[in-house]
Amino acid sequence: MSYKGKFRVWRGDSEGGELKDYEVEVNEGEVVLDVIHRLQATQTPDMAVRWNCKAGKCGSCSAEINGMPKLMCMCRMNTFEEDEVVTVTPMRTFPVIKDLVTDVSFNYQKAREIPAFKPPADVKPGEYRMQQVDVERSQEFRKCIECFLCQDTCHVIRDHEENKESFSGPRFLMRIAELDMHPLDAADRQHAAQEQHGLGFCNITKCCTEVCPEHIKITDNALIPMKERVADRKYDPLVWLGNKIRRRPA
Repeated sequence: MSYKGKFRVWRGDSEGGELKDYEVEVNEGEVVLDVIHRLQATQTPDMAVRWNCKAGKCGSCSAEINGMPKLMCMCRMNTFEEDEVVTVTPMRTFPVIKDLVTDVSFNYQKAREIPAFKPPADVKPGEYRMQQVDVERSQEFRKCIECFLCQDTCHVIRDHEENKESFSGPRFLMRIAELDMHPLDAADRQHAAQEQHGLGFCNITKCCTEVCPEHIKITDNALIPMKERVADRKYDPLVWLGNKIRRRPA
């Protein structure tokens, strides 16, 4: 069973562009990426689109479909009416290279700014020990496929380009939270999250959680707990007193 679908696709580059209308065949069981490929093969051979696995695991085919950040390979055509216009645009937060392909190098730069796992100086490799409950706490975050949809939808950088220098975004604040939860990580993640990576910019709207294709509860399980630990350290009078006592000379 097939029908003629109506697609509106953004075409252009870093200099500018526009939405163009197309009619293209849609078959039963297809996803948006299938139709984009057919459009590329039959009408627009010069259209640029980034993709790889077509199985929702590589995070390459991120785009905005009817205004919602999604993976094109995971957005099924049967979720639209046959006469509905499906609008496909590049991720708005990042600079366009061409058509549906954006420059996501901002994210790799932010990744490089996070120091790697730092084990305690007195624990040798092979001697690391941790409880299973600690393993499970951060296991959810490791499902991330780095599609950067959470980065795209976060209004802190989506609507405010000037914040990109001082805000790392939910994906990388989640990474910092993961390391902070690790019982053997000796680095000061809480201070770095607040002072270097802009944790305070996040106002927990949960938009990042809503678009995550891996259903990671970014806000509830990473960002809010991280904010709580930072606030406790900075404002809890008992924590403040404890820090003062520990810093007293012997």
